[in-house]
Amino acid sequence: VAPPAVKKRVLIVDDDAEIVEAVQFALQTKGYEVLVARDGTEGLIAAERDNPDLVILDMMMPKRSGFLVLEKLRVTRPVPVRVIMITANEGKLHKDYAVELGVDDYIRKPFPMDKLVESVQRLLS
Repeated sequence: VAPPAVKKRVLIVDDDAEIVEAVQFALQTKGYEVLVARDGTEGLIAAERDNPDLVILDMMMPKRSGFLVLEKLRVTRPVPVRVIMITANEGKLHKDYAVELGVDDYIRKPFPMDKLVESVQRLLS
């Protein structure tokens, strides 16, 4: 008998409660364990403590921007965690910088939820 599949853990780091709730619901429906942090500092603590398989990271947040969180995740993790950055920012420079830091996907808000779910499934498959 095969052991039960271990749920993949996804950490959402976003200060927008509506987005967090929507993403959390969509991912739980697909069988993911979802962890939530409301700002960048909390996000880093959660990433260290809970060792998620993937982080969905908002760019603009109080205390620590998504960029600062991403930079820190990239230097503190021996095996880089998968990161999807979501942002309302249109700038190409921001996207280029995120890519330079090694972001796995970059999705602009507002986004169709299925696009985000597909990205999560692709990165965790």
